[in-house]
Amino acid sequence: MKAIALVAAVALIAAFGSALAEGEDEGPFSKGSQAKNWNLLGQENARFEAKVVDVLCELTGDCPENCGEGRRQLGLLRAADGVLVLANKNVQPAFTGANLDLLPYCNQEVEVDGLLVGLPEYTPAKMYQVQLIRRKGETEWSKTNRWTKEWAEANPEAAKEKGPWFRKDPRVNALIARDGYLGLGLETDEAFKKYLFEE
Repeated sequence: MKAIALVAAVALIAAFGSALAEGEDEGPFSKGSQAKNWNLLGQENARFEAKVVDVLCELTGDCPENCGEGRRQLGLLRAADGVLVLANKNVQPAFTGANLDLLPYCNQEVEVDGLLVGLPEYTPAKMYQVQLIRRKGETEWSKTNRWTKEWAEANPEAAKEKGPWFRKDPRVNALIARDGYLGLGLETDEAFKKYLFEE
């Protein structure tokens, strides 16, 4: 019964978020944007020029070569106002980040197009879903969709199995085996399952 109530609550929140997202696509960087609407809470189209940076480097001055070779969160230092924009998502609907798509542009000037997402009352700064990227001065856009192809090349055996990548990923499965689905330990997982599914 509790599981049904939880599913109903999630569905209601998703519907409410979708309704709020409609008509929220305009913002100060929306002009000329070709970003696709995802009906995300507080989304606004955003196309701007920026420098691809290692976020930790920008914040602390600890700056390894080539933006940490993809092991660090990458961001966009926006040219128009110097704001550090967190690029947390690529264009794929597969719960993948933007690092693989941004890394080839480390410390380069680019133009990006995508969605800024979030509402001020819930998120102090909007996060960015980058959908398109190109070097400054270039005419052709590249879609930010490299993640699943590179994951499949790095995990050929797991890629053969059916299902979404995160259910098959050896790193994810090793963490779940060690810490449980909640990340709080296997005993906490068992107690939570009991709470949800047993009356």
